[in-house]
Amino acid sequence: MPIMTGAEYINSLRGRNLKVYLFGEIVKDPVEHPIIRPSINAVAETYDLAVREEELATAKSSLTGQKINRFLHIVQSPEDLVNQNKMQRKLGQNTGTCFQRCVGMDALNSLYSVTYEIDEKHKTSYHKRLIDFIKMVQTENLVIGGAMTDPKGDRSKAPHEQEDPDMYLRVVERNDKGIVIKGAKAHQTGCINSHWIIVMPTMRLQENDKDYAIVGAVKADAPGITYIYGRQSCDTRSMEEGDLDSGNAKFSGQEAMIIFDNVFIPWEYVFMNGEFEFASMLIERFTCYHRRSYVCKTGLGDVLIGAAAAIADYNGIPTVSHIKDKLVEMTHLNESIYAAGIASSYQAHKTKSGVW
Repeated sequence: MPIMTGAEYINSLRGRNLKVYLFGEIVKDPVEHPIIRPSINAVAETYDLAVREEELATAKSSLTGQKINRFLHIVQSPEDLVNQNKMQRKLGQNTGTCFQRCVGMDALNSLYSVTYEIDEKHKTSYHKRLIDFIKMVQTENLVIGGAMTDPKGDRSKAPHEQEDPDMYLRVVERNDKGIVIKGAKAHQTGCINSHWIIVMPTMRLQENDKDYAIVGAVKADAPGITYIYGRQSCDTRSMEEGDLDSGNAKFSGQEAMIIFDNVFIPWEYVFMNGEFEFASMLIERFTCYHRRSYVCKTGLGDVLIGAAAAIADYNGIPTVSHIKDKLVEMTHLNESIYAAGIASSYQAHKTKSGVW
């Protein structure tokens, strides 16, 4: 049965074999950890919104014909992109934080066109593999994380020139069943709260970097994966007693470093394997989607503006000129960001694969 509600999503995270470190100690139950749970609640809201507001947060899949969560939809028009933006702003308003699903959404859409063009040049079968994967995650309604940023090491050198070859994620073995990857991804949003993680290259690559030109999907609890949990501002407040000055008590963002220690990926989940010349295309297209996705922060901006206005009211100064001036400037900046994202979505162009 597919996951439908936020509560069902939270239950789907229980009992997994995740290796998570926080404060230098292993976390036995990430779902119930007071620092981690608010970030899980934020992702759960992406499910509950789809139940409450279907028109906003669901779409008809072009692959299966079924109603799916909009975060898993392969966009078919500029209107689809605009609707993503509207959903993102609403979720920002509802949670006041990062809800952690935009990277996965943008990865699926950018890969849809890039795998098509890799196959066109190299006669590979990555696009069909990706479609099969997308159908599966749409049917089961899963959370997809995207992992792009490598630790990088010496940034003046290419991946193959690094003193430590694991500063960029790479393939260390290929066999008849799949590939084995090793390295790390840094600052990965919502990775512990994802069901699957898609790894991608982080920069333009040379022919000598072919082992670093890898895209694949791996389960979040696959053997060999370790998570080093990152910190959020004031995150330990959730561990303290009382409700005074608790900040955003229910929701929070999440990021972690992911260590891949000889992690196996079956061929069916490999979507790029050495086609180094397409790394820059993938990064460019992902970036185009993802910069536009930052309209989610206008929802957070709405929360901050509302809080600032409420504070002014509490202090009896809502009509003071310099206070009004600052609130107007905040609103102007927030709406400018949103307008830029919406304009970008409306001016999208169609790729060879049919995705916009």
